[in-house]
Amino acid sequence: MKHRIFISFLHFFILSLFFSSAGAKVVLPSVLADNMVLQQQTEVNIWGKAAPGKTVTVSSTWSKQKYKTQAASDSTWLVRMQTPEAGGPYELTVSDGDKLTLRNVLIGEVWFCSGQSNMEMLMRGFDRQPLTDGSNNVIARAKASTPVRMFLCDNDADGHWQRQWARTPQTDVKGRWCLNEPQNVALCSAAAYYFAQFVQEVLEVPVAVIVSTLGGSRIECWMQQSGPVTEPDVKQHATPGVLYNAKVAPFQNYAVRGFLWYQGESNRDNAKDYAHLMKTMVSQWREAWKSKEAPLGAVGGAALPFYFVEIAPYDYEGADKTSSAYLREAQQRAAREIPNAAMISLLDAGNYNFIHPVNKRVVGERLALQALGRTYGRTGFGYEQPMYKDMELKDGKIYINVTGAVQGLCPMWTSLKGFEIAGSDRVFHPAFAEIETKSCRLAVSSKDVPEPVAVRYCFKNYAEASVFNIYGLPLAPFRTDNW
Repeated sequence: MKHRIFISFLHFFILSLFFSSAGAKVVLPSVLADNMVLQQQTEVNIWGKAAPGKTVTVSSTWSKQKYKTQAASDSTWLVRMQTPEAGGPYELTVSDGDKLTLRNVLIGEVWFCSGQSNMEMLMRGFDRQPLTDGSNNVIARAKASTPVRMFLCDNDADGHWQRQWARTPQTDVKGRWCLNEPQNVALCSAAAYYFAQFVQEVLEVPVAVIVSTLGGSRIECWMQQSGPVTEPDVKQHATPGVLYNAKVAPFQNYAVRGFLWYQGESNRDNAKDYAHLMKTMVSQWREAWKSKEAPLGAVGGAALPFYFVEIAPYDYEGADKTSSAYLREAQQRAAREIPNAAMISLLDAGNYNFIHPVNKRVVGERLALQALGRTYGRTGFGYEQPMYKDMELKDGKIYINVTGAVQGLCPMWTSLKGFEIAGSDRVFHPAFAEIETKSCRLAVSSKDVPEPVAVRYCFKNYAEASVFNIYGLPLAPFRTDNW
């Protein structure tokens, strides 16, 4: 009996030593790892866990300065360190007595990319839904020497999906930093990758995208809640807060330049609330990242930039129905009301049969143009999205003024498709529309509506763009009425 007690005590003692030793090892979240990219020329957070009371030292090969802190009673610790101009590779060492060294670290530009399946759609495409933008060739040409990096928390190295959600905010997430190699590029969000590739080529600095998405998810899932999620039956695509907790909160200590967002298809049933929801979500994210100053070279406001995609035309419940038209209208309202935010339209890139537009290159590159113009202050090219401004009624015609087309709209000298016009009876008729040669305004009329009061352009679930600015960016769909 005594012998058994002694063995049990010895076993407990050995296990105690083991866990004590294991607890002494510094632990970092998955986003702090080999191959990561840290935001340049700012203070970044380095954080993790260590034994309570342990002194943690952080050092790097880009600086002679060492940063020290002490692990709190709950084992957490955090230091803030300055990053230089873009460059690398560097090493970063964290030590609590035992050293942990992160290798092949770059300093550059970091963007957080989120949304539902159209942001999630891979460079290799979805099953039975390939991309038509040459992505396979882009994948094949990917080289690790090109400083584009990806943090993927949505699939593992074999391409298996990881559907993560949580009832309370998490401090870590399943994910991995990936080099710019074919097997990794194939599993990256196509919209995010084309964005990163474009910005990297222009700025000639390392560019990273953190991809955190879930297909079919509503915007409410990505918003912070006031307390834990208590619903007994959680639907990860629809339950408010569960994706914020699992796939946004773990990154809020990680410095980023801005946000990219492509979502909205799943919120067509509450389009009237969407602009408010988006404004609230953006405010929450900016507060979570505690953005106080404008990024270097930014224009338009002091908050972290937020660039997003207007959902593309698709049949939905019928091409001539309007559920997605109202959602696009709400997105445009959000673009006007959210500081330092901008929207790109895909009115010319939709697909009648597929809810996932098969050309994601245009998505990533239009988002990149917004970032290059608005955040990085580059000039000489067009990036502003043409959007409806106001209307004038004169001589039986309605004249439409727009923003984002200083040099005028096109094509000139031809009739334009997608326009409807209505009188006081609120019945819309197909309209004749053209761009006036002298003023470059849109002139819309119909012999069936001698006294028009309202115009709609492509205000349907599925429609095709016919009006562009001189840079080839489509005029976003609109209506002048509020019926």
